[in-house]
Amino acid sequence: MLTVSLPIEILRTRPSLIFWLATLAQALLWVVVPTLFYSAPPGELADVIAVGHELKFGSELGPPLAFWLAEIALQVTGGHMIGVYILSQICIVATYWAVYQLGCATVGERHAVLAVLLMIGISVFTITSPDFGPDILMMPLWAFAILHLWRATGEDKSLYWFALAVDFWLMLLTSHLALLLFAVVVGFVLINPRARKTAANPATGMAAITVLCMMLPNIVLIREYGFGLTPNVARLRSFEVVDQNIIAWLRLLALIAVAHAGAVILVVLACNLSRTRNVEAAAVVGYPADPYARNLILSFALALLIVVTSFAVMSGKSDLSGIPPLLVLSGLAIVTVAGETIMLHHQRLLSIAWISLLLVPAILMAAGVLLLPSVFAVDLRTAQPADEIARFFTDNFERRTQRRLEVVAGEPRLASLVSVASASRPRVHHAPDSGRPQLATRQDIMQKGAVVLWRATDSAGTPPADIKAQFPDIVPEVPRAFDRALPGRAPVLRIGWGVVRPQTTAPASQ
Repeated sequence: MLTVSLPIEILRTRPSLIFWLATLAQALLWVVVPTLFYSAPPGELADVIAVGHELKFGSELGPPLAFWLAEIALQVTGGHMIGVYILSQICIVATYWAVYQLGCATVGERHAVLAVLLMIGISVFTITSPDFGPDILMMPLWAFAILHLWRATGEDKSLYWFALAVDFWLMLLTSHLALLLFAVVVGFVLINPRARKTAANPATGMAAITVLCMMLPNIVLIREYGFGLTPNVARLRSFEVVDQNIIAWLRLLALIAVAHAGAVILVVLACNLSRTRNVEAAAVVGYPADPYARNLILSFALALLIVVTSFAVMSGKSDLSGIPPLLVLSGLAIVTVAGETIMLHHQRLLSIAWISLLLVPAILMAAGVLLLPSVFAVDLRTAQPADEIARFFTDNFERRTQRRLEVVAGEPRLASLVSVASASRPRVHHAPDSGRPQLATRQDIMQKGAVVLWRATDSAGTPPADIKAQFPDIVPEVPRAFDRALPGRAPVLRIGWGVVRPQTTAPASQ
C-alpha cells in the first residue's frame, strides 16, 4: 500500500498553505537572525544606507531607489537595522509570490509551490538576503516583469503592457541592469511569433515609449559615472585576454552552480538518482506546460543568464553582483522540464532535507557570529561593535570641537559604520580615486571638520600611506581598542583615528 507523508499530502491538497508557511517562515527567520546576532550591517549594507541618507539621484553605485528605500526603512524603525532586514525579506516574499503566480498560470498550483520550495535551496534568496541593495530590490521587480509579460503575451491581456512598463520604470530607478533586461525582453518579443503578434497593439507602443523616456536619466548617470564596460573595450580587442575572459566566465558560472547546491540536493533526493530500490514515490500532478510558456520560462532562466554573465565578464566583473535577480526562474525552470507528473521519492528524507536547508544556514550564521571571532580569531564584519564605535568617535569629536560630527573619512568600512550608527548621521568622504560615491567633499571637511579612521597596526596608531596622503597634517590619536562581544582568541579591534578640526567653531546645539 502506498503511503504519502503529511507534508506531501498537504502540498497536493492545499498547496497555497504550503506556499505561505514556507515563505513566511523563511522571512521571519532571516529577520530574527541578523537582528539578534549581527552587531554591524552585513556586506555592503552600510554603504547602501550611507548613500541613501544623501537622497542623491544616482551615484557611482547606480540609480537611487534601493538606497532611498534602505534609508526610509532605517528611519521608520528609529534607526534600528531591523527595518532594513524586514524590507529585504519583503522583497524576497514578493519574488516568491510572483514566481508562484506565474507557475500557477503555466504549470499548475502544485508545481508552482514546488518551484518556490526549490528556491529556498538557492543561497541568494536566503544567506545573502539580509544584505539589502539593488540586487535584492531587482528580484521582485524582475519577477513581476516576467509575470506581466506572460499576462500580456501568453494570456493576450493588453493592459498588462502598462504593468510591464511600470516594472521597468522601477527597475530603471534601481539598477543599470534594467537597460540590458529591457533589450532582452524586446528581443524575445520580436523573435517569438506569438509574442510578436500579441504586441501588435497601441498599448504596447505607448508602454514602450514611456520606458524609453525613463531611460534618459540612466543614460545621464552612465555618462557621468560610467557603467564599467567602457574601460574594458580596448582590452576586449586583444587576443591575449580571450582565455582570461573564458576562465572568468566559467568561474562565474561555477559560482552560480554553487549557489544552487541546496536545490540540487532536493532534486537528487526527489528523483531517486541514487537508484535506491523499493522507495515509495508520491505523484504531484500539474498542468502540461504550454509550448510558449515553456519557451518563455527557459529563455529567461537560461539564455538570459548566459547573456548577462557574458556581459558581466566583458565589463570586468567576475562576482555575483547583478546576477541574483536572474535566478528567480531557476526553480520554475526545473519544474517545467520535469514534466506534467513529478514523482517525489524519499518523502520523509526530502522533508527533512528541505527543513534543514531552511534552518541550518541561519543557525550556522548565528553560530559563526558567536564562535568564529572568539574561537578561531576570525574578524567578521557582522561581529564588529558598530554602535560602540560610532558612539565613541561621535562623542569625542563633539567634545573637542563643540560641533556635531557631520563628516567621517578614512577606511571605507569603518567610515560607513560610523555614518550609519552615529546619532548625528555624518556624511562619508571617500578618496576621489576610490570608485566610491563622493558624499562629502574636501571643502566639507575643511569647513565642518571630520573624524578620520583606520585600522591600527601599531601602538602609535600610524595611519596607512593612502590616508596619510589624503590628510598629510593629520595628528594620530592613541588608538582605541574595542572589545568583542564574546571574549576569546580574537584580538581586540584597534582603530586608529585623528580629528580634522573645522575652520570655524560653533556650539554643538547648532
